[in-house]
This record gives sequence, C-alpha cells and structure tokens, in this order.
Amino acid sequence: MADPSSYRPQPGQVPDSPGVYRFRDEHRRVIYVGKAKSLRQRLANYFQDVAGLHPRTATMVTTAASVEWTVVSTEVEALQLEYSWIKEYDPRFNVKYRDDKSYPSLAVTLNEEYPRVQVMRGPKKKGVRYFGPYAHAWAIRETVDLMLRVFPVRTCSAGVFKRSAQIGRPCLLGYIGKCSAPCVGRVTPEEHRELAEDFCDFMAGRTGAYLSRLEREMHVAAEDMEYEKAARLRDDIGALRRAMEKNAVVLADATDADLIAVAEDELEAAVQIFHVRGGRVRGQRGWVTDKVEAVDTAGLVEHALQQLYGEEKGEAVPKEVLVPALPEDTPALGQWLAERRGSQVSLRIPQRGDKKALMETVHRNAQQSLALHKTKRASDLTTRSRALEEIAEALELDGAPLRIECFDISHLQGDDVVASMVVFEDGLARKSEYRRFQVKSFEGQDDVRSMHEVVSRRFRRYLLEKSRTGEWDPQDGEDALPEDDGKPKRFAYPPQLVVVDGGQPQVAAAKRALDELGIDDVAVCGLAKRLEEVWVPGEDDPVVLPRTSEGLYLLQRVRDEAHRFAIQYQRSKRGKRLKSGPLDEVPGLGESRKQALVKHFGSVKKLRQATIDQICEVPGIGRKTAETVAAALAGAVPAGPAVNTATGEIIEDENPAPAGASSERGTEQ
Repeated sequence: MADPSSYRPQPGQVPDSPGVYRFRDEHRRVIYVGKAKSLRQRLANYFQDVAGLHPRTATMVTTAASVEWTVVSTEVEALQLEYSWIKEYDPRFNVKYRDDKSYPSLAVTLNEEYPRVQVMRGPKKKGVRYFGPYAHAWAIRETVDLMLRVFPVRTCSAGVFKRSAQIGRPCLLGYIGKCSAPCVGRVTPEEHRELAEDFCDFMAGRTGAYLSRLEREMHVAAEDMEYEKAARLRDDIGALRRAMEKNAVVLADATDADLIAVAEDELEAAVQIFHVRGGRVRGQRGWVTDKVEAVDTAGLVEHALQQLYGEEKGEAVPKEVLVPALPEDTPALGQWLAERRGSQVSLRIPQRGDKKALMETVHRNAQQSLALHKTKRASDLTTRSRALEEIAEALELDGAPLRIECFDISHLQGDDVVASMVVFEDGLARKSEYRRFQVKSFEGQDDVRSMHEVVSRRFRRYLLEKSRTGEWDPQDGEDALPEDDGKPKRFAYPPQLVVVDGGQPQVAAAKRALDELGIDDVAVCGLAKRLEEVWVPGEDDPVVLPRTSEGLYLLQRVRDEAHRFAIQYQRSKRGKRLKSGPLDEVPGLGESRKQALVKHFGSVKKLRQATIDQICEVPGIGRKTAETVAAALAGAVPAGPAVNTATGEIIEDENPAPAGASSERGTEQ
C-alpha cells in the first residue's frame, strides 16, 4: 500500500487549467481517470490526510503509485478525453455500468442492397438504423409481426435469402404476404428499399400521415367497389394501430426525450432510461453498477450520459434529456451533447406535469431493478454460503451465523416508538419468524434505551422457553410460561448473530442486555448507515468489509429489511391511532359489529343518543354488549358541532360516519 505523499506532485507543478488526470498503480496500470476544470485544485483534494478522505477515495490513492495529467483547452474536450480513456483503460476505480450490451434493439440494415429487419444486440454498426432498445426480444418480434403485414420487408438471413434465389421459390413468409420476396424478383431493389424506409419512418413516430394515406386509399377502393382491396387496407390500418398501442402515448406528439432515473445505496446504483420518440415510449434499458468511487447522484448521471451517448450521433441523441440531478459541468455536458446531435440539446430536471410524472415511473423502475439485483445475489446458494463465511471471518465467530436476527427502532419525533426483529436463516429471510415490539418502559425518543429494552425482552423470552426443559431457572419475579401446547414457540431458537441498526451506542446497549441475562454465546454487531461500517462491542474502530464482500451485502440486506419492517409497523400504528374512534375502545366489539351499529343508526352521534334497548335491536348485539357500548360512548367526549365558517351556521351531522372513525378530527403534522 503506497503512501500518497511519495508521488505527490511538487507545488506549482500542476497547471491551473482544464484537463484529465490518470492514477496508475505500481504496475503502471491505470486505476482511475478523472477530469477537472482546474487540475491544480482537483488533484490537491487527493493529497490531503488519508484519514479525512472518503473510504473509497482513500483506497484508490493508497493503491496508486503515480499520477499524470493532460491539459486541454476546454471542459468539453476534457469530457471527451475522459470518456475515451475510460473506454480504453477500463480503470478499476471508475464507475462502470454492467449489462450495457444486453438489451436488444430493432435494427434495419439500410447498408445492404436488400435491407433486412432483425433483432440486434451489441455495439451499433454503421449504416444500420436502430429502434429501441427493448426490454425483451419477444416484444420486438411481436411488433415486427404486426408491421410486416403493411411493410413486407425482408427478415430472413443471408443464407436463406441466397438459397431462395437459387431455387427460385420464396420462403413461407413470401407465400403468406409478410415478405415482398425480393429474392425471386417480385419487387425491385428500389421498391424494397422504399418499403424499408417507410418502415423506418413509421417506427420513428411519423405515423399520422401514413395512416391518413391508407384511410384515403381504403375509402377510394370502397367507392370504386374494390371491396377486397378496401378490406385489406382496413386490416392493414388495424395492424398498424395495434402496433402503435404497444407504445402508449405519454407526452405530446412532438416530444423526443430520454428520461434517466437513478436508485442507489451506499454500495450500488441502478440506472433506468426510457426513450420517448414522437411522444411514445419506444425503448427502455437499465444498468447496475458498483459505486467504486465516491460519487453522488449527479456524478452517476454524468457517467450515465457519457456511456449512453458516447458512441451516438445525430437523431440517436434526443432534443431533450431529463435527469434527476444536474451534473457539476452541466454547460459542458450540454455542449458535448449538442455537438453529437448537431443541434441544441436541453439537459434539465422536470419540475411539473406529464414529464415529472413519467420521471417518477422511471425512478420506480430503477428502484425495482436495484431490489431485483440484490435479491438475485442473495438467492444464490454459493453466494449465500460465501457471505456467511465472510461474516464469520470478519467478526471472528466460531462458525457461520446460520441464524441472524436484526433489530431496528422506529418512531416519529418520539411518538409511537416501535421496534422490529427480522430473521435470516441460511442467508434467506424467514418472514414467519419476524416479530414486532412496542417500547413500553418509557416515553420519548431514546434509541439506545429502546434497543436495550427490545433485546432484553426478546432474550428473556428465549430463556423462559429454555426453562421448560430445565436448561435455565427463571429468576425471582419472572412469569412462568403456560404449559406446552405443542405449537411452535415464538422465541425458542437463539441466533448466532444479533445485528442492530446503528453504531457503537446501539451495539453497546444490545451487548449490555445480553450480559445482564447471562447470555454469552450470541455475537453482536451493528451496521452504521453512513459508511456501512460494522461495529463490534468494545472496539473503538469499526470492521470495514471490502465493497465487493458478499458478507457486507448480506448484512446490508438484513439491516434494510429490519428498517422496512419497523417503518411499516410504526406507520400502521400511527395511522390506527389517528383514525381511532370511541367504538374502538369497546372490548370485544369487532369490525363487523361496529359497521352494523353505524349502518343501523347512521352515525356515531345518533348511536350515542340511542337507548340500550334500541342498541339491542341491531342484529348480533346482545344486552351485555349494548350496555358496554352505551357506557363507552357516554364516557367519550363528543366532538363540537361543525360550523360553516362563511355564515357561522351550525351544520347538522347528516352523513353517516365510517365504521371506527373518530368523532374528533385530527391532522398529521
């Protein structure tokens, strides 16, 4: 591991001008490429105290053994050179998006004498017109199948085309009217090329004029009593409309835009792109990347733009690019995109309307893509085994933690304090073992104290379960459990590892709870959100797992699941509290009978005025229940009358209240 001061440039040696810099390791391999408006200021940031750098940046500068730079005249040139060097050197510490070439596109080979329509993957070729990319190849084939009825362009391979020409007989598509059969001379090369160009125009969004022309031809054929021709044109129009319906109109007809959204966590990021042409979503693609450098959302967007348009020219670069955050060098990026398109390109964040709504859809796709990527990693048996082994090694456990329990605290400004416990066995979530807690011993906001209470309650219950077999004697004052009924016990199985969402204070609280109960065979650690550091009891420094560690991915997934489960419970608890009414306080009164009471009387106000005998008239309500309801409503404070603020008039309660609704109104701040 190199000391950055050993290769730090001399003062005044680095120019104060735009440029691109490269860090190399001891074997002269380029490990990082970056650009800067001022090389002097940017490089100075890398040679601070290593302890003050972001962990990923610190790893990079200690891996490097030298740095070099190239001066350019403008920021746009710096952007172009950075992109070229990243493609050339593939540096290990630069963000690189995976699955870049996996999305299929609909391609028309206009560079051939007889253009062919086909599915294409991989780098784009000169002279080929591309549409998409699409999420699935079958989506392209369905679209092409509908379009070939109207545009019978060749779809066969070169071998099939040559064979049909030799034998003088077209393939099946030629016989059923889905190919114009240029192989046997049914159309000239010029006529076939015109068909291919019409196909491209329609796919590019210029649909209105073509459909209008077909409709005019259909009406003329019908007037001339050429009914077979009119019927064929009618079916052609229907096929084209079905093909258009596959790409729903989302924006104005003239809109050509790409929408880019990012979903990220501390270790990975997912990027989703929707390609809108002529107001319709014509394609979609997505990437996932490791965040191997200290980069924010704006930086991820910049890398995505470079990767997306680095090899594109002309209309492949849209008029408008919508992003979730503007990169630092927005003017330079805008100029770079304009040069590639040949005209002005708008790079901005959508603020309102349909474009903002569509951007939210793209963002949801990015979130789902990231979640799916993490789930696939976690579902692989080999990966899970390696993750458990790495956790055991990092935490110095005696064996792999086959059962992991994670605790998280959730509240809203100190109210409705709850906790969650999620369980992972063999690296997979076991949702039947999830548990929820209400913090009861105190009021207010204290995550450390809450963590101590929840862990204590969980393991005290475990010890009580053990007391059945005589493995442990309950302490004085502990409640004994009821007799064994043969059902699975809720807290009978201990984990090998307890994970808490938090840093040193939460870890210390969990460890103290275990020590107080005399439990010494359960390991404890905490995962802090800020830098994904793993904290263990009694240590001043965290355990830093490598960013590629499967163990870290598993711990992160366990922590995120505990957080989700706690938030869900806290929100539902708060929602019930805000919506609760006087009928909710009646013991033994379920939802069905509450609805029956409100439906019978029309509102809670009228129910409150009813006698016990009148309440007994409701089906399913007995005398004892009626007395309980009347007593509960009599003790509840009725809401004041509603007042029309414009006239000062009291509004009578004519509308029935929903079942269980409170007679008092509350608002959530």
